Amino acid sequence: MTIEAILATLGTTATSFAIKLVSAVLILVVGLKLSGRLVKKLSKSRGFQKMDDSVERFLVSAIKIMLYVLVIICTATTLGIPASSFITILASAGVAIGLALQGSLSNIAGSIMILFFRPYKIGDYVECSGVSGTVEDINLFYTVIATPDNKTITCPNGAVSNGVITNYSTKDLRRVDMTFSASYGMDSEKVKSVILACVNEQAAVLHEPEPFVGITAHGASSVDYVCRAWVKSADYWGVYFALMQSVKEAFNKNGIEIPFPQMDVHVKKD
Repeated sequence: MTIEAILATLGTTATSFAIKLVSAVLILVVGLKLSGRLVKKLSKSRGFQKMDDSVERFLVSAIKIMLYVLVIICTATTLGIPASSFITILASAGVAIGLALQGSLSNIAGSIMILFFRPYKIGDYVECSGVSGTVEDINLFYTVIATPDNKTITCPNGAVSNGVITNYSTKDLRRVDMTFSASYGMDSEKVKSVILACVNEQAAVLHEPEPFVGITAHGASSVDYVCRAWVKSADYWGVYFALMQSVKEAFNKNGIEIPFPQMDVHVKKD
C-alpha cells in the first residue's frame, strides 16, 4: 500500500472518528440538559403536584438517574461501542458495585419501604435510629431530620426501615402523662385536687376526654401521683412545661411537701 493510500485511509478514519466524537459530545450535552428540563417539567406537572412531597422527591431522583444512564448509553453507542457490549459491561459493573455498596443498596430498599408503607412523611416529628426531630427530606439513601436544637441529622434509610419508628405527628391528639410526688403526711385528696386545678387552668387542655389525677405508686419516701390530660399534638410541650411550673408553685402555696430521698438509721448499743 502506498503512502498516499495510507494517508487517505487515516484521514477517512480520523474524519469518521471526529464526526462520531462531536456527535457523542452533542448527544451527551444536549441529552443531559434535556433530561434536566424534562425532570423539572415533570416535577411541576399536575400529577406530581398531587403527590406527597417525599414520594415526589423520590420519583424525581429515580427518573433523573434513569435518564442520565440512557444518555450515557446513547453516547457510548454513538462512539461505536456495541450496545450489547456496553450493557454487558454495565451489568458486570453493577454486580461489582452492588457487592461493594451493599449498605447503599439496602438504603435504597429501605427508602422504597418507607415510601410504600409511609410510616412518616416530610414535616412529621419522629423518633427513629436513636434520634428525634422533624423530617426535612427523604431521598434515595437517607432521611434528613432537623432536631429541636437546630441540628441536621442524616439517617440511613436501611437502618430506619428496620428499626422502631415513633411518629408523634400522625394523631391529632396526644396525652400528657406526668408524675408528681408528695410526702406521706399530706392529705391525698388535697394533693389530687391541687394538681387537677392546675390542669384545668391550662386553656390548651381538652375537657373531653376528661383529665385524670390518681395515686400511681407508694415510693420509698413519697406518694406518687399520675396526671393525665389530653391536648392537641401541637400544644403538648407547652402544656407539659406549664404544668411543671404551675404544680410546683401550687404545692408551695398549699404547703404540700415534695420530699427528698431519706433513710432512717438505727444505732444499736451493746
